[in-house]
Amino acid sequence: MAQTTKKALAASFKKLLAEKPLDKITVTDIVEDCEVNRQTFYYHFKDIYDLVEWIYTTEAGRALDGKKTYDTWQQGFLHIFEYVQKNKNFISSTYRSINRDFLERYLYTETYNLLIGVINEIAQGMPVREDDKAFIAHFYKYAFVGLMLEWIRTGMKEEPAYIIGQLDIMMRGDIAEALEKFSANRRA
Repeated sequence: MAQTTKKALAASFKKLLAEKPLDKITVTDIVEDCEVNRQTFYYHFKDIYDLVEWIYTTEAGRALDGKKTYDTWQQGFLHIFEYVQKNKNFISSTYRSINRDFLERYLYTETYNLLIGVINEIAQGMPVREDDKAFIAHFYKYAFVGLMLEWIRTGMKEEPAYIIGQLDIMMRGDIAEALEKFSANRRA
């Protein structure tokens, strides 16, 4: 029942985002649209930004759907791009709001999780330290999220499949090469 109520509040919030900016939406607006009382809202969320964070951590987190391997990373990133595109009002409003750190935190977390899965898979049997693998994942995470934020900022004009294709061309073999370099550096 709690998940159903949270989902209903999230749906009302997203609906309202089509009508006005995030910073202009109030708890009263959400509960009136959802036809519940304020106490119900506050039973589930501290404030509107808690609701935004819940949406990112639950709903948006499903975008990867287990696509965290070397063979599937492109599909994982494509799912993130597609989620962002499908939820354009929500994403754009969050991006333009004072608290856009929820969006950035979601993107950084999901991207890092995807990348570290790929890196660990490629690094099997290689003498690469965990902090070196994390460094590689963070490096690519910042590149990917920067690309995604720019795509959002400029109105999401390019097709996600095109962007993923470009990333695939650029990255083909780069992670494995970086791991080899860290491995060789460790042996030296």
